[in-house]
Amino acid sequence: MEEFLTAHFWVAVGQIIMIDILLGGDNAVVIALACRQLPPQLRTKGILWGTAGAIVLRVILIAFALTLLQVPYLKLVGAALLLWIGVKLLAPDGDDEHSNIQGSDKLWAAVKTVIVADLVMSVDNVIAIAGAATGAGGQHQLPLVIFGLLVSIPIIVWGSQLVLKLMDRFPWVITMGGMLLGWIAGTMAISDPALKSWVPQDAVWNYAMGIAGALLVLAVGTLVKKQARVPG
Repeated sequence: MEEFLTAHFWVAVGQIIMIDILLGGDNAVVIALACRQLPPQLRTKGILWGTAGAIVLRVILIAFALTLLQVPYLKLVGAALLLWIGVKLLAPDGDDEHSNIQGSDKLWAAVKTVIVADLVMSVDNVIAIAGAATGAGGQHQLPLVIFGLLVSIPIIVWGSQLVLKLMDRFPWVITMGGMLLGWIAGTMAISDPALKSWVPQDAVWNYAMGIAGALLVLAVGTLVKKQARVPG
């Protein structure tokens, strides 16, 4: 119980909520598209059941990810993916990932669409949240993940428009989110079992790698964004 009162736990909860808001804003779009053809009296049920199914599936995926990240070198792979996700957050490619999501006038067909679409689009969330949870340490990583998801999902589903407007109004929120992913990538990489005998596992190195990851995402993301603005 004492572990739930530590600063590490609540910092990780904050990271999970921010990750879900930044990377999971598409959830609300997916739900809206999948349920748009349902009769009005079934839309609330479609939203609730689809969201519940997506949460359960994501918890299962993250549980697998937490286990897999104990295998040597997989944290290095996860860190590299997180760096790429952070750069992509700072310099999005503009592809429309929702163009192939079809609505349905049947409740369970719409619920299935929500769950499948969320599965396809949640790989980045799963990797980032697993990284944040492992960074918190301790034996309560999965409860930490579940708690963070339960707090952030309602924000995404019912407050996504407000969140999107805030991110449009204050672009630095996106920048800080990308740098957070870089920080998690750096701290994840240094804790890989394959590196524990090579790299000191102390707070100084942990912070140094986190800062290096955050600055790398900022530098590469800024460079990619500038190049995208230059006419070909």
